[in-house]
Amino acid sequence: MTGPGLVEAANRLLDGHGARSGRSGAVALRAALVDLYEFWLHRAAAAAGVGTEGVALAAVGGLGRRELVPFSDVDLVLLHTGRRDLGGLAEAVWYPLWDSGVGVDHSVRTPDEALAVAAEDVRTAVGLLDLRHIAGDGALTARVREAVREQWRRLARRALPELASSARRRWERAGEIAQSAQPDLKHGRGGLRDVGLLDALAAAQLADRPSQEVTEARRLLLDVRTELRRNLRRDRDLLDPSQAEVVADQLGLADRFALARALSGASRAVAYAVDVALRVATRLPGTASRRVPPRTPVDDGVVLHGAEVALARGARPARDASLVLRVAAASATTSAPIAQGTLTALAESSPEPRTPWPAAARDTLTRLLGAGEGLVPAVEALDRAGLWGRLLPEWGAVRDLPPREPVHTWTVDRHLVRTCVEAARLTTTVSRPDLLLLAALLHDIGKGRDTDHSELGGRITARVAQRLGLSSRDGALLAAVVRHHLLLPHTATRRDIGERATVRRVVDTLDGDVTLLELLHALTEADARATGPGVWTAWRARLVGELVARCRALMRGEPHAAPERFTPAQRELAADAVRVGAGRARVRTVQGAPTDNAADADPAEVLTTVEFAVPRGASLLAPATGVLALNSMRVLSAVVREHGGGVVGVLTASPVFGGPPDPTLLRDQFARAVAGRLDLRARLAEKERAYAGVAATPRAAVLWFDDEAADDAVVLELRAVARIGLLHRVARALDEHGARVRWAKAAELGGGVVDSFAVSPSRGAPDAAWRARLERAVLEAALAAVPRGG
Repeated sequence: MTGPGLVEAANRLLDGHGARSGRSGAVALRAALVDLYEFWLHRAAAAAGVGTEGVALAAVGGLGRRELVPFSDVDLVLLHTGRRDLGGLAEAVWYPLWDSGVGVDHSVRTPDEALAVAAEDVRTAVGLLDLRHIAGDGALTARVREAVREQWRRLARRALPELASSARRRWERAGEIAQSAQPDLKHGRGGLRDVGLLDALAAAQLADRPSQEVTEARRLLLDVRTELRRNLRRDRDLLDPSQAEVVADQLGLADRFALARALSGASRAVAYAVDVALRVATRLPGTASRRVPPRTPVDDGVVLHGAEVALARGARPARDASLVLRVAAASATTSAPIAQGTLTALAESSPEPRTPWPAAARDTLTRLLGAGEGLVPAVEALDRAGLWGRLLPEWGAVRDLPPREPVHTWTVDRHLVRTCVEAARLTTTVSRPDLLLLAALLHDIGKGRDTDHSELGGRITARVAQRLGLSSRDGALLAAVVRHHLLLPHTATRRDIGERATVRRVVDTLDGDVTLLELLHALTEADARATGPGVWTAWRARLVGELVARCRALMRGEPHAAPERFTPAQRELAADAVRVGAGRARVRTVQGAPTDNAADADPAEVLTTVEFAVPRGASLLAPATGVLALNSMRVLSAVVREHGGGVVGVLTASPVFGGPPDPTLLRDQFARAVAGRLDLRARLAEKERAYAGVAATPRAAVLWFDDEAADDAVVLELRAVARIGLLHRVARALDEHGARVRWAKAAELGGGVVDSFAVSPSRGAPDAAWRARLERAVLEAALAAVPRGG
């Protein structure tokens, strides 16, 4: 059989398995590839003369483990007992593989050489644990395999530090599979390399053999990797969202979100097993001091046993439902992991807390949630042992639930825990820190269902509050925090907070409750910080803080402080535009918008305020947003006001990358755009073409809100895919249909945007017919196809 014949046969296997559905197809494909490669290698080895005594061809890696996935390299070892003609024999085996285009990692070793290399190189030692006979002298392969494993059992303890540090470096490079939008199935934390690490520790008798949960996770990771490579027809282990949709369908899962959830659960099981295995291995005799570690009491029934939290002698988990919470709180506050034996004992005998919870249990829960960074591993340990769901049965709905918005870094359950970590830093800013921590834990508990997660979360929280034994008033307050946890950020980033109607609506929604307002303010910051980097910006912090300040003032009965309509400079700019009959612009750049919180936001954030002016009757918002988009500026807000015979627009924007554009260039481009000498439509189309290859499929929806703007204006809210020039096209459509824009806000959500406009007709009232025409025009502008070049 020739090399190309092997590749052709492998390709036929891939084609033949293309129509299979479900995970059995991936398993069958791997088995078929193993059989094919073994058959071909056996034939090639026999032709090269490997069939004699003292020479053997063996496989390691994926072929050695019988886990060969498509387009994998083949790892081979040619073993011999001292023959001198091995050079030609080895080339007779390797060359056909090279000629075929199959990647080959090969070596030629005597038994002593194999053991010597394995003794010096940890990676080689771990790789040789998978040694499996292919052709030739089977007894030789068996002797080397046994010798390698025996040597590994003797030497593995000293290799533990290198194994652990190597794994941590790999995790830093590849990230966590559970939290990645493009997980690395092989190298990521909780991936196949970590499964191999567990196998190596078990082979050294430093850890138990992988559990059934880890075994199932291994198969899922392999199935996904198999289908990913079969689809791409190349060796790739990064699963991007577009391929995830295809792989999910082939494995019989509903969609890529179902696949992400399955991968999250699998990888977290593997990652936790690795943490436990490395921790247990380092405590075994020969890896640390043989002195019995001290037992230091840290709570009732809980001790710090060496570097781990454990049960005290005499602790009775079967009769003490709160013991689980005390163990977790001790772990979180000391940053010491919970001993595996303790988790096992609690899982086997700890009862569910009685309803309602006693006050001591609630206090311990508050201490746990407020522990800071130590909360994350403590909850992970309880969750993996099945104890966290026993305390909070509602957790099952969000466990490993992937986020629907790309802006989110974490799965929903991890996001809730991370929000508690962030909220713990803000407990001194509120009068009820206990309710803030509980709200952080529960604010997204309603996600994962086809309904408004805030409303559902509020109802779920009311039930949880009753079970926890909160008073009826505290339970209602906690449920209100969860129900309204998006009110402040949505209002601040999508409405004009300078309008009294906007502030009044927020105050009325909160029934004038100052405590509820302060809890929502703290939760808004914690939620944003726990969402992902760059979400809690100085701009957002300033807007939310200003909205809260205006709400407080209204709750105290103070008169509404309306923003100054025009500064002297703006009046001068408007007068100049009227005088010359052309567009005018003034640019001011603000570095790192200030907030009340010193720990706030990215200090490098750049906000640029651009003031535009045109004579009355000329278009302002469309050319202004177009010019800013042309210069890669992201518009955050716009306020348009009339003065005398002119119109002034104040737009706040930030650079998509780099710094703000040259003010002279902006002024010149705006004047030419207003005069019709700059074809913004063509220039933006050209800019969009450069990004058309990665643009998402256009989709959009329009919502209307009454009584959220002053006078006769109504609020039109466009939800669409973020695209260059979108705001310009929508503003142009509003102009063309006679809509006057009082203000506009733009909020980005990962790959999507929410653009809000307070609009009114130039004549008459905003009746149903006018709204329908305007809605059609806005949707057409948002859904316009991305221009493509020739």
